[in-house]
Amino acid sequence: MNVLAYAKGVEKLVDPMAVGKTHYMQTRLVKLPIWLQRRIVMSATKKADKMPFVVEPYCTFLFYEIPIPEKVQKFMPEGFVPAKSAAFEGDKEKYYGIVSMFRIHTSVFWGARAEYYLVAENTKTGLLSWVMMDYISDSISYDERHGLKSPDVHEAVMTTTCEGDFVCEMKNADGSKKVECVANLMKAKMKPLNQKLWIEGNTSIAYGRLAGEPDGDLFSLTFFPEEMKQALDISLKDVKHFYVASSTVGKFGAVLDKVVSFPFAQHMLSDSPGVHTHYGSEKALREAVENVDFKKIKSFHQ
Repeated sequence: MNVLAYAKGVEKLVDPMAVGKTHYMQTRLVKLPIWLQRRIVMSATKKADKMPFVVEPYCTFLFYEIPIPEKVQKFMPEGFVPAKSAAFEGDKEKYYGIVSMFRIHTSVFWGARAEYYLVAENTKTGLLSWVMMDYISDSISYDERHGLKSPDVHEAVMTTTCEGDFVCEMKNADGSKKVECVANLMKAKMKPLNQKLWIEGNTSIAYGRLAGEPDGDLFSLTFFPEEMKQALDISLKDVKHFYVASSTVGKFGAVLDKVVSFPFAQHMLSDSPGVHTHYGSEKALREAVENVDFKKIKSFHQ
């Protein structure tokens, strides 16, 4: 199994017609009590513990330096503490809050998302982790706290232009959660990424107290480490406009420090809800992805 074979295998697991079916079913299931929604989702997870997860090109990240990390501890799930990290190899490590903006297609949902993270350490495993504090999307989604969520964004913009601008505009109905960004990519340079943050962190993702349950609701992505080896470093002077608002998280006095963009699609398998795959090292991750058997990965619809 190599990167090309893996990318093709992940893509072939995504059936647009099946995704449409899931979107239709969600409009019915969302009317059920959350405890019953959870039971239905966990039942589906038993036969499909992994789902294809394709992040489309120009997924972009805004790194905000948090000057007083003690202020964010109360938002961490149990067993997590704020941790210093860096976006690129060789950069000075700082405490960061991160906003990611991307389009995605999976076997169960398809659309645009903006997610709010805090960088933390899992004190039980020692792994650097991404703690998801909040998110908005123009597609359906699921987490332990909210169950099967309907889209909270309409008329989302997530695209690039012929002049080299990455453009994002997303907000919920009352405007309390909003992400805007216009950043020009033409002068951005590819740079090696900080492997501990991008590889280790993406195998240890947790929902924060506002987005999920107090225990963190851990999950992992399975991918070739090469997916996270390099990305575009966009100079702050090429960021024409940015604005982030979250009624639940706040900014903690954070200041925009780095902008990172991936000019290629990233092909991964995501743990299904309730599943947590633990790798612990890049070597273990690579061994797992090289031995994936796509014929044994079942769909939620099978």
